[in-house]
Amino acid sequence: MGKRFMPAVKTAEELRDLQLEGLKWTVDHAYQGSSFYRNRLDEAGVRPEDIKSHDDLERLPFTTAQDLQEGYPMPLLSVPPENVVRVHASSGTTGKRKVLCYTQKDIDDWANMFARCYEMAGLTRDDRVQIAVGYGLWTAGAGFQLGCERFGALTIPVGPGNRDMHCELMVDLQSTVFCCTASMGLLMAEEIHRRNLKDKIALRKVIFGAERHSDAMRKGIEEYFGIEESFDIPGLTELYGPGTGLECEKHEGIHYWADYYILEIIDPETLEPLPPGETGEMVVTTLRKEAVPLIRYRTRDLTHLKPEPCSCGSVLPQHGPLLGRTDDMFIIRGVNIYPGQIDHLLSQDDKIGSEYQVFLTRGDGQDHMTIHVERGESADPDEDSAVTARLGDAMQLHLLVRAQVKVVDHGNLPRTERKSKRVFDERG
Repeated sequence: MGKRFMPAVKTAEELRDLQLEGLKWTVDHAYQGSSFYRNRLDEAGVRPEDIKSHDDLERLPFTTAQDLQEGYPMPLLSVPPENVVRVHASSGTTGKRKVLCYTQKDIDDWANMFARCYEMAGLTRDDRVQIAVGYGLWTAGAGFQLGCERFGALTIPVGPGNRDMHCELMVDLQSTVFCCTASMGLLMAEEIHRRNLKDKIALRKVIFGAERHSDAMRKGIEEYFGIEESFDIPGLTELYGPGTGLECEKHEGIHYWADYYILEIIDPETLEPLPPGETGEMVVTTLRKEAVPLIRYRTRDLTHLKPEPCSCGSVLPQHGPLLGRTDDMFIIRGVNIYPGQIDHLLSQDDKIGSEYQVFLTRGDGQDHMTIHVERGESADPDEDSAVTARLGDAMQLHLLVRAQVKVVDHGNLPRTERKSKRVFDERG
């Protein structure tokens, strides 16, 4: 079939030239079309004609989620309203939704980016793609379906929930690809296992994202479904939606579409750029986005740039898995902890499952952290004491905070069709 959706550039130098061209266009387009951007750039003392090299990116001011919320209902709009053909939105932390506008070109670009995801995952037009993410204002369902139709595979748009329907269609239509959140992936994989349907389905790949997930969770999804492989897909409503990158079949990192946006990693405290390999906050600058271009938008997502090119030979660079968000961080006994750190430690123990919950409480004048984990499906309950001691020591060693670990029966912790809530802060 050929690589229909991959960029035409062949070298890293050509890619950088394309990025610089796009950066110049974006700054000029935003300056001319948006009073918000014009004022912000004037305050920073930067005009479009000042952008002459990649180094000038750091002269540009940051944009934040607060800017989107304060500009409600059509923030950062850089085209006439009559050019807008669609809006999507994500929930805001302070009440107002973050509404993003799209021109027809934005929709077409998003479709091509998402089709590239399916292509990179090794799909063909003979595949049957069952979609189990939300539709409506949220970008997920629209993005997965749009990209699948652009790619040319059969789309089965079920949406989240309704496990009976998902099981029925997976068997009757012989779906080969399942698209979902990580939590929905585990929920459905366990359902297929519980109903003994593994030998009746034709699933071979799962594409999931929308939330941080552990290695144990991924392994459980693959084993219960009996699939060849799974792919991690990032997504951000502000940056079109899901489909802005994907793991290739080498699974060495997430290729991101650097011909559509520039990715920086910064220290969230100092706001200084970090070198490849160091974990920090993702900052994105779009290169082609018309309705709502992003200039150094702080995503709050945490990851790192991969210092080495992928062994697949693609010119597209990679970032690591998303480790959480800067606003996911919690402080206990003076120590900053991200849930992703707990994910990583728990994934090292093969006696427990992938699900866990963290409870933060206060008593006797001190903060306490209790972690509930599920016993592995085939693990011996007599080993629970050894497991809790081992995990407690690991938390103390790596997080510098003692945690009480409690093992519960497999399947005891709640499953969800959307995103799992992991941390419950009950300190008041």
